Formats: sequence, structure tokens, C-alpha cells
Amino acid sequence: MTVYTIDPIRDTRWAEFIDRHDSASVFHSLPWLEAIQRTYGYTPVVYTTSPPSSPLSNGIVVCQVRSWLTGRRMVSVPFADHCEPLLDGPSAAVAITEELKKEVDAGKWKYIELRPRMEVPTVDGAVKSPDCYLHMLDLRPAPDELLRRTHKTGVQHSIKRAEREGLAYECGNSEFLLDAFYRLLIKTRRRHQLPPQPIQWFRSLAACMGERLQIRVAFKDGKEIASILTLRHKDVVVYKYGCSDKTFSNLGGTPFLLWKTIMEAKAAGVSCLDFGRSDADNIGLIVFKDRWGAKSSKLTYLRWSRKQVSDAAGRRQSGVIKMLFALMPDAVLQATGRILYRHVG
Repeated sequence: MTVYTIDPIRDTRWAEFIDRHDSASVFHSLPWLEAIQRTYGYTPVVYTTSPPSSPLSNGIVVCQVRSWLTGRRMVSVPFADHCEPLLDGPSAAVAITEELKKEVDAGKWKYIELRPRMEVPTVDGAVKSPDCYLHMLDLRPAPDELLRRTHKTGVQHSIKRAEREGLAYECGNSEFLLDAFYRLLIKTRRRHQLPPQPIQWFRSLAACMGERLQIRVAFKDGKEIASILTLRHKDVVVYKYGCSDKTFSNLGGTPFLLWKTIMEAKAAGVSCLDFGRSDADNIGLIVFKDRWGAKSSKLTYLRWSRKQVSDAAGRRQSGVIKMLFALMPDAVLQATGRILYRHVG
């Protein structure tokens, strides 16, 4: 089979294809790809066996990352929890992954990484990532039933506490809400010993996604205490980013915002809330998502590389880097994020 490449932003067939494909997600969409290109300069490319003169019947979208720091590589797709190869049979899957592997073997790229939700038939040689989990919440049951399925102390009591405290709530995608969200993001990333994503990334996402991006903020006495950012594609809402002020964690701000999200999503006809991925060793995050009644499934990324790096070596490097981040003042940490995320997608 012949494999072709197209520009998904300029070729209108890609938008038409993902609109009709049941497995397409927000991470395949033009707004996500455009925001990545606008912020980080990555080049989106789709590999397909569909000839130029015909409608698309399959496609694997990647972003080409050219970095002097981390090398030349292709990722499907950067900063996404998952990005299912959109295929119409095993022959197309093997043909496209074989073409991608050839480009790695020829020295064009350091590696190619796919982030499928389900097992994909591929050519040999892929190294699987350590398992992580994807959490999805079915929103079709009635509100009372959804609430009943949540953890009594961790969720239900927290929502009631937030209501008793009279937390103020705002939702939208204004610059005011983005600024409040970002101040909380800086605090949260500091706690995790990580630099925050550049604010330009969120501005690009807001500009490209429009009303499909929503920022929800909880305020106490006029001060932001918790915020979440969600993205919508068709009948799925993705809980992509969350942040909070730890000083006010006992007020239940984040559960309050998630419950607001669930009720608003149901009212808009959304059938699923994507809670995103959790690493297998992040027990606290897994427990938090399980308490909402979300169902988990394994995520296993696939990577074809010219040179393999052991997981142990990667963890050691990560530990050292986090120690350095912990010592940085906020201004330096933000500047580091503006530089770093251009190289780590």
C-alpha cells in the first residue's frame, strides 16, 4: 500500500474525516493542532493510505518536533493524554506504522511515539511505555444517580462544604478567568516541582477553540481558590487542567467545580467526561478520579526509536531536574516553562 502525507490544517479532508469518525477526539481536531503550531512551532502531518483525489478513510496524525535540545521526533500528538490512530483495518495500520518506522531507521527522526487508547496492529520493534490509565465517566445516568455513585466523604461532603462556604462561581473563556486560572496554575506546578506551561499556550487554545474551551473558577471572598479548564469535542468534555490554592483546599473548590462541569455538560447533551490519564504510580490521582465513579482502562504508548533509554535512567534524570525546579524563584520557573515546553512535547 502507498502511504501519503497531508497537512491536516490546510487539507479540508482532515476536518471532514474527524467530524464523521467515532474514535476522533479533541486531540485530533484542528483547534488543538493549530494551537500547538501557533505556540510551539511544531508541524502537524497526517499519514494515510487514501490517495490525494479521494476522501480520507484512515489517518495517523503526528506533530513533527525539531529541537536542538531533545532532538527531531514525531509524536501523536504532543501534550495529549491519548490520540487514537484512525484506521479502517489492520493493513492500513501496518502500512502506515511501517512507513513511520522506516523514517526513524533512515535517521530522519530520533523516534516516533503513538498514544493509542486501544491496541493497534503495527510493525514489530515498538517499545511499550509503562502502563498508565485513562479515566472516563459516563454522564448518561440521572444527576441523583451520578452523585450517589461518588465517594461520600471525598466528593459529596466536599460539594456541600463548598456550598455552605458560599463559594462564588464563574465560567467562560475571558482573559479575566484565564488570568485567575494561571495564577493558580503557577502555585500548583510549584507544589509539583514543575514549571508552568507558558500562558501563550492557553491563550492560543482559547483563541483556536472558542466556546469549546471553558475555564471554571471558584472564588472565596473575591479571591480565586480553585480552577479547571475543559475542552469539548462532540459529546465528550475533557477535564484537561486543574489547579488550586492549597491554603483553601478544605473548602472543596475542585469537587465543587467538577460537579458544576458535570451538570452543565449533561444540560448541553454531553454523554462522557474524560478525566484524562494517570500514571500507574500516582495513586493519589487515581483515587481522586475513581471517587467520581470514572471507569479506568489501560493506556500503553508505543515508541519506535533508534536508541532506547531505560525507564530507570529516565526516572533518575527526572528526579534531578525536579530538584532544580524546586530551587527556582517563580519568575525563573515561568521563564523556564516558556523555553522548556517548546522542546518536550
